[in-house]
Amino acid sequence: MHAKLSRRQLLTRASVVGCSLAASPLLTPVTFASAPWDTRLVVIILRGGMDGLDVVRPVGDPAFAVLRPGLNASGSGLDLDGFFALHPALAPLMPLWRAQELGFFHAVSTPYRDRRSHFDGQDMLEAGTDRVQGGVRDGWLNRMLQQVPGLQADTAYAIGNNDVRVLDGSAPVANWAPDAHLGLSPQAMRLAELVMADDPALHAALAEAQMLSTGTNPVASKGRPHAKIAAFAASRLQHDARVAAFSLGGWDTHRRQDRNMARSLRQLSETLLTLRSGLGADVWGKTAIVAMTEFGRTARENGSGGTDHGTAGAMILAGGAVRGGQVYREWPGLDTAALYQERDLMPTADVRAPVAWIMRGLLGLDRAVLEGAVFPGLDLGADPKVLR
Repeated sequence: MHAKLSRRQLLTRASVVGCSLAASPLLTPVTFASAPWDTRLVVIILRGGMDGLDVVRPVGDPAFAVLRPGLNASGSGLDLDGFFALHPALAPLMPLWRAQELGFFHAVSTPYRDRRSHFDGQDMLEAGTDRVQGGVRDGWLNRMLQQVPGLQADTAYAIGNNDVRVLDGSAPVANWAPDAHLGLSPQAMRLAELVMADDPALHAALAEAQMLSTGTNPVASKGRPHAKIAAFAASRLQHDARVAAFSLGGWDTHRRQDRNMARSLRQLSETLLTLRSGLGADVWGKTAIVAMTEFGRTARENGSGGTDHGTAGAMILAGGAVRGGQVYREWPGLDTAALYQERDLMPTADVRAPVAWIMRGLLGLDRAVLEGAVFPGLDLGADPKVLR
């Protein structure tokens, strides 16, 4: 009997022989069986602490201009509802807003408070718990998968060069990374086929790995990494995949936020539009996308033209299954007395709750399952009705 290797061990051994298996379902054999349900869920982790106050600007709050005289000196922004304005870099998404396929949930946060550590914030966001778990790597999206019947190895994809810890857990998940190649010569590939000939699962996985490698997958060969990731996710979700998760970095804007935020938002915009075009109208209509971050940023700009680690922020919702065209919120205000510790946007909602309601709507999961198994410690509260 062979000892079971972890994904990390497989990757380490692969690097020794000069063969990158980051794109390979050898890590999680793919069977392409019938899909267990018909809707799609895409989770995007925005690493670095996205400033929700800059993305969805509360220009109708008089304190906003006082807190950010430099960042928003021009008063620019795309009007959303008379109170909030969208960052100009997201202008390409305005057609989605008008079609009610783009929305936002403001003043949300994980239960994480005070220390404002990226490590702890990401740990809590991806674990989906109500306290820092001390290295527990069981992600809430994987726990969701454990609750649904008919799960197959290609039902969910963790995509990208970095770990997608929100999908870590016992449920099977396929992995893919842009620009990964098997790197095997024809002779080495033939040898691998011979070695695996008596193991149908491994033999099938090797064939699938060849297809997923960028050398034979035209989807993976085009564009910058975020666009490649979005294109690949769409190509899988068009077929039997039902869940995809990946991360986008660049949100830690301590300085020159005007420049850095615009660049990151343009990448996010391109990512969402690539997903939409790649999915096609029918699948897009069944899709909900949530983009989440580990914490928000300070309400006041700092002396370097940026913002520092904060508490509440904003979550982005997109997809044809989303009831967009609105900013969901219980707005706390930006007066000094209304700020958390007199420095941050006050959280008025748990960021896990809208996601849980989306899961309930897409997959029909019970409230008790969501509050217990998927998001321990969560109180769902009232349904915000973010799905159509």
